Amino acid sequence: MLLVVGQIGKPHGVRGEVSVAVRTDEPEERFVAGSEFVTEVPRDRRVSSGPAAAPGIEYKVPPSLIIESVRWHQGRAIVQFDGIYDRNVAEALRGVLLQVESSSLTPPSHPDEFHDHQLLGLRVVSVGGDELGTVARIDHAPASDLIVLDKSGGGTALIPFVTAFVPTVDVAGGRIVVDLPEGLLDL
Repeated sequence: MLLVVGQIGKPHGVRGEVSVAVRTDEPEERFVAGSEFVTEVPRDRRVSSGPAAAPGIEYKVPPSLIIESVRWHQGRAIVQFDGIYDRNVAEALRGVLLQVESSSLTPPSHPDEFHDHQLLGLRVVSVGGDELGTVARIDHAPASDLIVLDKSGGGTALIPFVTAFVPTVDVAGGRIVVDLPEGLLDL
């Protein structure tokens, strides 16, 4: 399964460097020289793949990109990819998602830590055993992570991913046990 770990932003300078919005908890491990990423052009990307190094030639985003160098500036990675040495080409990469294969990730060392992909599709049950639905995704909000629940009866709900509401995560058993206040799933 491919996991998004970053998204290319605007060019930085004229030599092909780009800013990257990092979407991983281990940026120092993931964004180093030699790291290779599978690319994906989002369907809703507004920037065309317009002109690149030569006028009249349309640029195609390569299937993968390899980091040549990286430095950090104001919380963002400034990345130079192998073979990308022109601002126009860098502009054509804007919005491209950078992905890695989930099998290449080392498992978290702490027992109460999980990678998002480990939780997708797990059944969510109440402490009383009632089936509430399945995990659609994990949203990372400023205050806490949120479980986006596909409710069994239809619709979605947000559950704060904190110990008070989520006392048990059993990845091997395929379920998450929640202890929710009355009415939380009705919001």
